[in-house]
Amino acid sequence: MQQIDMNSDEFQAQLEKTWSFVDKVNKQFGWVQNPNEEVNEGVAMGLARNKLIYGKQFCPCFMVIGETKEEQKAADNRICPCKPAIEKEIPEDGLCHCGIFCTPEYAKEQAQHDTIEEVVHQHSRGLTTEEAEALLKVEQLDGDELEALIEAKNLGMIDFTLVDTREHMEFQMGHIVGTDTLIPTSQFYAKVEELSGKKSEPIILYCHSGSRSFQVQHAMKGMGYEHVCNLRPGIIGFSGETQRG
Repeated sequence: MQQIDMNSDEFQAQLEKTWSFVDKVNKQFGWVQNPNEEVNEGVAMGLARNKLIYGKQFCPCFMVIGETKEEQKAADNRICPCKPAIEKEIPEDGLCHCGIFCTPEYAKEQAQHDTIEEVVHQHSRGLTTEEAEALLKVEQLDGDELEALIEAKNLGMIDFTLVDTREHMEFQMGHIVGTDTLIPTSQFYAKVEELSGKKSEPIILYCHSGSRSFQVQHAMKGMGYEHVCNLRPGIIGFSGETQRG
C-alpha cells in the first residue's frame, strides 16, 4: 500500500483540490458542510488520500475492495458523492454516512445541539428559551441536561412535568428537587391517568438507573404522549439538587 505524507506538496495540492470539489458538490445539490469542522477535515483528508492512491475519490469511511481498477469497479466501491448518500442517507437522515455533506436544516439543528451541549456540560451560562425548548425534544437526557432544564423551568422560561417512576420507598430515600409527581412502575397503568391531560405537553421521566423510566417512556409514547423524555443515567447520574422525604 502506497504511503502518503500529509505534509508533502503533492498531498497539500490534492487536499486543496478536494476542498474545491466539496464546495462544487454542495452548490450542485444544495447541501452544506457539517458544522463540526473536525468531521469535515478528516473526510477531506481521506478523500485526498484515496485520490492519490487509487486515482478516484473513494469514500474514506469504507474499505476499498479490489487490488486492480477492474476489481475495484466490479466491487462497486462508493465514490464521493456516492449514490447511497444522494438517494437515501441525506434525504432521510440529513447527512451522508461520512458526515461531510448535509442539508442546511440538519446543519442548523446540529449547530444548535452542539451549542446546547457546550452550555450544559461546561456550565458556561444558562440556556436560552430557544435552547431549552430544543433540548426538551431530546428523548434521552443526561444529568447535566436535566439540571439545565430544571433551572430554565424555575426561571419561567419553559414548563414540563418531572416524573419519578421508582417506588415510594425509593422516593422517600431521595428524589430530584422539582419532581412533580411519583408514578411507580409497579402501579404504572393505574397511576398514569394522572397525566392524561398532559399528552401534548413535555414530560420527563427518571428512575434509579434509567431502565424502568425507559420502559415507561416507550409505554407512554404508545399511549399517545407526544413529548416524553427520559433521564438515561437515572438519578445516580444526576449531580443536581436532591432531597429526602
